[in-house]
Amino acid sequence: MAVPVIALTGYLGAGKTTLLNHVLRRPDARIGLVINDFGEINVDAGLVTGQVDEPASIAGGCICCLPDDGGLDVALEKLSDPKLRLDAIIVEASGLAEPAALARIIRFSGVDNVRPGGVVDVIDAVNHFQTVDTEALPPARYSASSLVVVNKLDQLTESDREPLLDRVSERIRVANPGAQIVGASRGRIDPALLYDIADAGEEYGQLSLRDLLVQDEPPADGHHHHDHSHADSVSVTGDGCVDPGAILDLCENPPPGVYRLKGTFAVRYRSSVRHYVVNLVGAGVHIDTAPGTKGSALVAIGMNLDRDDVAARLRAALTPVDGPAPAAGVKRLQRYRRLSI
Repeated sequence: MAVPVIALTGYLGAGKTTLLNHVLRRPDARIGLVINDFGEINVDAGLVTGQVDEPASIAGGCICCLPDDGGLDVALEKLSDPKLRLDAIIVEASGLAEPAALARIIRFSGVDNVRPGGVVDVIDAVNHFQTVDTEALPPARYSASSLVVVNKLDQLTESDREPLLDRVSERIRVANPGAQIVGASRGRIDPALLYDIADAGEEYGQLSLRDLLVQDEPPADGHHHHDHSHADSVSVTGDGCVDPGAILDLCENPPPGVYRLKGTFAVRYRSSVRHYVVNLVGAGVHIDTAPGTKGSALVAIGMNLDRDDVAARLRAALTPVDGPAPAAGVKRLQRYRRLSI
């Protein structure tokens, strides 16, 4: 399976490294890390602690300004080696990097075994409107972000937090209606918003459905409390072959609050059945083949989900169809496959 590459961006001092340290503390995660600092010495690398597998560094400039041989593809090639069995690769960019430029570099990387894992932009709740969002039009960085973390809310009074979040949200929605926006203190977001944990017992090359089929029972109030910003998840399974158009309809118009969607599904052609794996992050859809997979399953991950509604939407997408899949759905599936290569 392709390894998701997550771009972690944010203006100077917003708290990228603090957030990174937090999400790396999940002890069972295997995370590759690329850290880029503006300058000859990669000082940020010395600030990162936690569970990091196979770190790589790029020094000498802002990552979005590096030439083609500037090092990112080399780092991704190294970290995407199947033998490493990484759950994700996080690229922490310099505070001077533009999210849109970094997203393009990752999207059009020449490395085969990686896929875009979203752009996480960290905002300093205290200083954002004095340093970043200072013009009449919203800054261009908003349009590229799939997840915006409004950090340092603990440095505001309680009465100021909601108005600040509302103001940031209104500005972001102008340029990017689909962005997920979460508030945080000291970079504490649920790592489940960013990456999955692979099953240590699985053979590499076989899609693990452990995290799709096994779902922890939530507490009585329906929420997990291990992080300040918790992620909700809803999982369903299905039998039989589906209309790929229904899966793509779900990806193109996910339920409110869903940031990530993943799973497997089977499609019947005239003389064969093929299995696929789907990953949605923000507005980005990635489809790949999943040979050896049995059954169908989907899981939605996000914030403040209406669990019943989300489950109903997932089950509807996995509704079995008799005979070969509709031609229109197959054509859309093929188009997404081409875009995912």
